[in-house]
Amino acid sequence: MNSHVLTVQCPSRRGIVAAISTYLAERGCNITDAAQFDDRETGKFFTRISFVAETGATLDALREGFPAVAGPFAMDWAIHGEAERVRTLIMVSNFGHCLNDLLYRWRIGALPVDLVGVASNHMTYQKAVANHDVPFHHIRVTRDNKPQAEARLMELVEETGAELIVLARYMQVLSDGLCARMSGRIINIHHSFLPSFKGANPYRQAFERGVKLIGATAHYVTADLDEGPIIEQDTVRVTHAQSPEDYVSLGRDVEASVLARAIHAHIHRRSFLNGNKTVVFPASPGSYASERMG
Repeated sequence: MNSHVLTVQCPSRRGIVAAISTYLAERGCNITDAAQFDDRETGKFFTRISFVAETGATLDALREGFPAVAGPFAMDWAIHGEAERVRTLIMVSNFGHCLNDLLYRWRIGALPVDLVGVASNHMTYQKAVANHDVPFHHIRVTRDNKPQAEARLMELVEETGAELIVLARYMQVLSDGLCARMSGRIINIHHSFLPSFKGANPYRQAFERGVKLIGATAHYVTADLDEGPIIEQDTVRVTHAQSPEDYVSLGRDVEASVLARAIHAHIHRRSFLNGNKTVVFPASPGSYASERMG
């Protein structure tokens, strides 16, 4: 049996769920998991449906017939095989905690992406990446060559067919043009709870303000620096007795887990852009399972 995922967003109106479920049932498909959200503020409807084609309906046939359902509701829709893997490019600079965490999750099958490469403006993690048999690309960035470096990045995206770029503490600002071209396809980890404590040393700022919670935010990249639609956030509690160095160490753990969860939501088609926000549905049963146990 073939497992698939249907994602839909459209203007909210009566009959959407009935139309979708009828279409799937008539083609011998059984719904195994479903989530939906009706945003009354924007008037938009979102749904993600996992289903199994029990009588042999092919992915192509399901896609071919669905426009008849989608048209009357002005649906923005897609049907993907659950086994399809998103082609992903990771970018990193000189902080490797997120990169190393992602490489480990990828190696054990807990992050099921097609990892097409790692790009960096430094050589710091070249050997670590090579040890995972993943292509490493050094794209040097200076004040004078930023346009050329970004052009090389886009060449790399085209060459590898990358559908998703993950900024795993990549410490360079992307141009407005690149952000627009890759809208909804670049995820960044920001080492604070947005929008507080921006800048180069947020943990020092948090320490000086005596905060009791520090956190991290994963978001889609937009031209507004560190203000894109938020996918995932988390916090860790700290006390007055801890140092700025403690904040950094604890923060790194949070950053790594938040980024991984955000990527998980994206690659499993659970994350939808909704203006300046996102709709993120819960994970389907079994989607966190890895190939290696223990």
